[in-house]
Amino acid sequence: MSLVRFSNQFPGLFDRFFDNDIFDWANRNFSNTNTTLPSTNIKESNDGYSVEMAAPGFDKSDFKVEIQNNLLTISSEKKIENETKDDETFTRKEFSYQSFSRSFSLPNTVESSKISAKYENGLLSIHIPKREEAKPQPPKQIAIS
Repeated sequence: MSLVRFSNQFPGLFDRFFDNDIFDWANRNFSNTNTTLPSTNIKESNDGYSVEMAAPGFDKSDFKVEIQNNLLTISSEKKIENETKDDETFTRKEFSYQSFSRSFSLPNTVESSKISAKYENGLLSIHIPKREEAKPQPPKQIAIS
């Protein structure tokens, strides 16, 4: 069976395949400056939230983590300068810039004054604790009089 006959018999299959997220990867993973945005995982626990951002090749000084009006912003700007001298008459200098910015809205239940961050082995980890009143409480027995 030829591919043309197969695609005519199952046109929806081909349409759905090309509409999948895999073909939208570039739209979701590159910034407006054609640089890759680091992947981010967000987890919730009883005590707070954990944000993990994969950013290998950076230094902790390359990051800026800010919170303003319940908006957590993680950004980085890195300048790389390479100079090559082949002989006494030819010098080549190349500049490279890497930058990104990601923002996340935080719920009102977080304790923003206690947010902490660390960068280790290519992974930026941010811990966002919940306020005590927002944490799940164990069941309370009520005395019957």
